[in-house]
Amino acid sequence: MRGHQVLHDPWFNKGTAFSIPERDRLGLRGLLPPKVMTADQQVERFMRDFRKIPNDEERPMQQWRMLNRMHDRNETLYYKIVNANIKELAPIIYTPIVGQVCQNFSGLYRRPRGMYFSSEDKGEFSAMVWNWPGEEVDIIVVTDGSRILGLGDLGVQGIGVVIGKLDLYVAGAGINPRKVLPIVIDVGTNNKNLLDNDLYMGAHHERLEGPAYEEILDEFMEAVFSRWPNVIVQFEDFQNKWALKLLQKYRNTYRMFNDDVQGTACVGLAGILGAVRAMGRPMEDLASLKFVVVGAGSAGMGLVDMVRQNMAQALGGAQPAMAHALHNFWLVDKDGLITKDRKPLLPLYSAYARDPGENALPEGANLLKVIQEVKPDFLIGLSGCGGLFNKEILREMAKRDRPVIFPMSNPTSKAEATAEAVFKASDGRAIFASGSPFPDVVLDDGRVCHTNQGNNMYLFPGIGLGTMLCGARTISDGMLHAATERLAALVPDEVVKQGILYPPIEQIRSISVEIASAIVKKAVEEDLADGYFRGSLRIKPRQLGAMTEAGLKELIASQMWSPQYTPLIYTPKD
Repeated sequence: MRGHQVLHDPWFNKGTAFSIPERDRLGLRGLLPPKVMTADQQVERFMRDFRKIPNDEERPMQQWRMLNRMHDRNETLYYKIVNANIKELAPIIYTPIVGQVCQNFSGLYRRPRGMYFSSEDKGEFSAMVWNWPGEEVDIIVVTDGSRILGLGDLGVQGIGVVIGKLDLYVAGAGINPRKVLPIVIDVGTNNKNLLDNDLYMGAHHERLEGPAYEEILDEFMEAVFSRWPNVIVQFEDFQNKWALKLLQKYRNTYRMFNDDVQGTACVGLAGILGAVRAMGRPMEDLASLKFVVVGAGSAGMGLVDMVRQNMAQALGGAQPAMAHALHNFWLVDKDGLITKDRKPLLPLYSAYARDPGENALPEGANLLKVIQEVKPDFLIGLSGCGGLFNKEILREMAKRDRPVIFPMSNPTSKAEATAEAVFKASDGRAIFASGSPFPDVVLDDGRVCHTNQGNNMYLFPGIGLGTMLCGARTISDGMLHAATERLAALVPDEVVKQGILYPPIEQIRSISVEIASAIVKKAVEEDLADGYFRGSLRIKPRQLGAMTEAGLKELIASQMWSPQYTPLIYTPKD
């Protein structure tokens, strides 16, 4: 390529950073302003304009558009900008603003990115995967658009979520952007507004269900793993009735995981482990603490199962310990407390269903009544119901010395409570974590109350990186627990005592190295690792297992892609 071809290719374009020799070699002299800028100057120039956008309700979407245009023009600079400003930009490229992007995707669509597998393409998937130009794909993030954040069924427009997620893989874990693939599986939509919209870009029919739906997913998994046998597939924003079922169906056959179920559970558990420390209690006390969990969907049940496993380990890990840990949870859904009188009682809930009348609580008891009778240590929201934790509920929780309140639903409008409401109700004593970002809260007396965002970004990039580098055949519960415990341990005791449960997101690349290290060590220990074989670098599992912690982290860091310009030359075709 030469001249405008280079400038219009986002992978090779450097904009004003092309050197004078490169401009001569590539036929660019006169096509760019004379000044040669450094990459750092380009970042500064972009961020000045980015921050000048008026601070009104339209600002987030205007900022997203500005970032998206940069992504389309210059990928290296885009990721350099994101890396340098990750705390400021993560909410724009992912939650909460990505929710607005998905809702308006049909109007925002400008340039193809990723792949679309439609139910109308059934039988063609194994051929379609060869239409993707990348010979190597390390990470696929896929959605069926059925439950985008807390916004519901957005059909094919859910592609925005997986694009944002992969941007965080690149920025947070150094996955090469040429080796990631966002995918949406379009099996229709039950969103009437979309079906009635002539400009909606997806299939205009109701969602497939039952065996017809599963056949599509089976064909998809077979197709992508037939072309890229070592790829890691992350499932994203599948509706509750399919998320857990598909996870259980595929997790022992393919290298895959579900971030809503497992990622949310891991980051939630890391926050819980930190909260126990912040309460000034020994970790052994976790097995005696009481949890009220509101929202019994895939995310809520994934978190409950993971916390229960951790409790059982503290109690010795045997089956009686698992049974004992069941008594620490009260599940509340839209119909109230789940007891054994629930009709129908789904198998998913049966182990956790309370005996009716226990604590004077009948089937369907409302949340306030449950809190009054149970007096929980933790109140966790994964309901998708904004403002559910009202003043009365927060006042009831505030009767504890250090109430732990986690409104984890996304986006911000769906959070069960705001940070300000929680801290004011508890006079600043609460330990708070949310799914979407909230600023720290300053009380009337000047005290600063620290908020925490339980962002899955802390974990999924490192999980993917570590799984890739050790060649793990599957992603086990043991690997996920090891990653969770490593994340929780990254926050020093003196910091945790201030109510800060997670490390600074600005350190995401070093955090991902830590998470990946924990994943690799556990995979080797569980004999799940096949080793790392890329180009001339070939590392067998036993070599990975023999590495020191420092050596392993150095290896991981060396394999992370960084957004740096490299010199370009012109090579004529033969």
